[in-house]
Amino acid sequence: MKLGINLGYWGAGMDADNLAVAKEADALGYAVCWAAEAYGSDAATVLAYVAAQTERIDVGSAIFQIPARQPTMTAMTASTLDSLSGGRFRLGLGVSGPQVSEGWYGVKFDKPLARTREYVDIVRKAMSRERVSYEGAHWTLPLPDGPGKPLKLTLHPQREHIPLYIAAIGPKNLEQTGEIADGALLIFPAAEHLEETAIAPLRAGRAKAGKTMEGFDVCPTVPLALGADKDVAALADFFRPYTALYVGGMGSAKQNFYNQLARRMGYEKEATDIQEKYLAGDKEGAAAAVPHQLIDSTTLLGSVDRIADRMRAYAAAGVTTLTINPAGFTLDERVAALRAGTEALERAGLA
Repeated sequence: MKLGINLGYWGAGMDADNLAVAKEADALGYAVCWAAEAYGSDAATVLAYVAAQTERIDVGSAIFQIPARQPTMTAMTASTLDSLSGGRFRLGLGVSGPQVSEGWYGVKFDKPLARTREYVDIVRKAMSRERVSYEGAHWTLPLPDGPGKPLKLTLHPQREHIPLYIAAIGPKNLEQTGEIADGALLIFPAAEHLEETAIAPLRAGRAKAGKTMEGFDVCPTVPLALGADKDVAALADFFRPYTALYVGGMGSAKQNFYNQLARRMGYEKEATDIQEKYLAGDKEGAAAAVPHQLIDSTTLLGSVDRIADRMRAYAAAGVTTLTINPAGFTLDERVAALRAGTEALERAGLA
């Protein structure tokens, strides 16, 4: 199992620290550095900045939002980043959510699976430098009865095949991801529930494509907080607002993928309670309603030995790249968490 880091969103007041964390991860031998986007910083610019100041670590989008870009522009951006980084780019895609898609980009959030499949088809065609001609329900290239003609990407990417990941949570999306992608970006992964919540549908999708899980990158993101084992409850409390935001406040009351995931892990009553409180404006109450076990099972908390035990569980469950978000109030604390990750991986016998 390999390790990655996720820098999250740029512009949150820790940008200089984020670059230092990325450089430290590069020096420590982390496999990949991911960056996110929503409606603030864009991931492409951040990744170009990080790639220019690192040497070995891959840089990846987690995610480029599908409603934000035409698929051919995504292919252009991915190919450019792969070229500039010397073949170190990984393309992560996702549909985002209804609030961002419709509120920020003005793109209707409908038929996300069909849109993703067409999008991936076009991106792959363009990155492989085929002449792009496509007739789908959501994209048609070139437009009919006009001056457009099938075009071919003029840039030669560094590699013939740029790894393509999809951020997936729901069973149908996971199955499709297994079928059409090279890896899956997961969030809130509990090792003890990973088979039913992610691996089984991914495996079914791979089987549809006539493939096994061999070579497919299962890549969940987990926060890591270093501390004494006796302080695990306090460390977990640090992530209560984060968990409550996703389980309670992301999407809408009817369409919250993270809330649905918590329910599939057995927290049906708690997920309802968290969401009701959060949407009513009681964020503190929502955070207090998050079960300790939900946080503990979806994070890496405590001593290096305890973290190593959790890493073994993730590896046994099928994780191939474990992406950590090193927590801390200072740069020194975040770097310590980063170093604890590599030490734990070695103690777990997974390095």
